[in-house]
Amino acid sequence: MSRGFLLGLAWRSAWNRRFTLALTVCSIALSTFMLLGVERARTDLRSSFSSAVSGTDLIVGARTGSVQLLLYSVFHVGAATNNIRWSSVEALQRLRGVAWVVPLSLGDSHQGFPVLGTSDGYFEHFRYGEQQPLRFREGQRFRDLYDAVVGAEVADRLGYRIGQRITLAHGTGSASLGADHADKPFVVSGILARTGTPVDRTVHVSLQAMEAIHVDWVAGAPLPGRRIGAEETRRMQLQPQNVTAALVGLHNRAAVFSVQRQVNNFADEPLLSILPGVALDELWDVVGVGEQALLLMSGLVAVVSMAGLMSVVLAGLNERRRELAVLRAVGASLHHVLLLLTLEGLLLTLAGIAAGVVALAACVLALGPWLQSAFGLGLRLGEPTPLQWLSLAGLLLAGWLASLLPGWRAYRLSLADGLSPRI
Repeated sequence: MSRGFLLGLAWRSAWNRRFTLALTVCSIALSTFMLLGVERARTDLRSSFSSAVSGTDLIVGARTGSVQLLLYSVFHVGAATNNIRWSSVEALQRLRGVAWVVPLSLGDSHQGFPVLGTSDGYFEHFRYGEQQPLRFREGQRFRDLYDAVVGAEVADRLGYRIGQRITLAHGTGSASLGADHADKPFVVSGILARTGTPVDRTVHVSLQAMEAIHVDWVAGAPLPGRRIGAEETRRMQLQPQNVTAALVGLHNRAAVFSVQRQVNNFADEPLLSILPGVALDELWDVVGVGEQALLLMSGLVAVVSMAGLMSVVLAGLNERRRELAVLRAVGASLHHVLLLLTLEGLLLTLAGIAAGVVALAACVLALGPWLQSAFGLGLRLGEPTPLQWLSLAGLLLAGWLASLLPGWRAYRLSLADGLSPRI
């Protein structure tokens, strides 16, 4: 018997039991979907982490942990243990080898989104992804004291347009409840193009604006009996006294360790400078535990799917004993019977893998834009990663191995056992 004939025979035999085998194919498709989907999400999530900031050589803040400094300065998660003085920011700018310094001031929010006070240099020097600059979808950077530039997600989620008035709140999360800066409203002057980074979820104002809304606040609370109006603050000296952190760019990256050492040994106040790439790797080591758990869960699903394949083929053997015996009677050798059952297992595995790959591609295309806007996770179709290729090869090998035991069982059934009538 030719192998082509056996392949066709395996296909027709499987088609006769299509409803039972369809469940097995769905199980294999689910395991394929989970294995490849977790790896795709892991790869794209790491890419999103890495693309949050680029082109920045150092991040400087108060003495704390490197991951914590990265979280609140770039991802706007958590709070700083302390601020750094404005005189320190000016001293950073004077260090040899420093090309630019972009100060960052955090601590306020707008309807759950963080508010970032910064300078015009932020729009000139901030980079993300592959050294991509910030672009405006509409409008322009802040020109007036009470202008605000909002990220794409803020604008889309809240329906903001150029010229719309908004009110900021003091503090973040529950701390911002009932602490609005309603006496100093802002006007949306620009909307940034989507970046897939925390910039999309941020409201940007000038450092002077951050000072203006807090001139009549002390220790996180408004001064009792004293309110300074929006127009009155325009005539005041609004030089910031301190900021949360600063982004630093160098003329030559070769000097990064020298400048980092100078900052960490700064005499006027305790400062910490970190390399964004190194801190991102540390952060990924922290959040990567969940990734390993997901991969383990996907592997367990694959094992269950292969066990299901083995169970279905074994359960069908009792019904197919006569079929296999007839094949033996017309000349099929034991080798042919074993090959027939392993081919059937491979067909089922290939069908399940194909269905899982198609389902994953459809989900990425359908849910990709929503995941981007809701969670900032940009899933995309691309070349399979080495781990994805390894997962596919592992599934195919597991499907073949799962069909060996039923094949060996059929191999051991005697011809007379299959042809003798059942009582």
